[in-house]
Amino acid sequence: MFVTIPATVFRDGSFRELNEEQEKLKREIYDKMNPRRRKFVDRIGYANWDPFQQPNDPLDLHTDISRRTTGRLVNEFLRDAAQKGRRGDDYAKGALECALGVVSRDEKYMGIFEFCLWYHNLLKKEGHIA
Repeated sequence: MFVTIPATVFRDGSFRELNEEQEKLKREIYDKMNPRRRKFVDRIGYANWDPFQQPNDPLDLHTDISRRTTGRLVNEFLRDAAQKGRRGDDYAKGALECALGVVSRDEKYMGIFEFCLWYHNLLKKEGHIA
């Protein structure tokens, strides 16, 4: 399944051309490998193998403007909501989904967020809520 995908695709999606020196070093590394490791390289294909891969980027923690992560926002919200009464799993799932969307600034969730604010203000203005 993954045989035709070069190893570099798993890092940043770009293909990298090796210069002569890197190609020579790649061959030396391959020749010095133990047979078990060489079998792995043969399985993915020598041409697709990249012994000079860049490390993965560190985990990117998305935060909102208050520097809270999505998990922290949801936990605080659910703690406050629990004081008003017991809520179900769907309530928590909806809160998490909305928090993920708002923190990542997804246009769909920004529309939901702004509509909720507008609707709340409308109900206040008409005297339906205090």
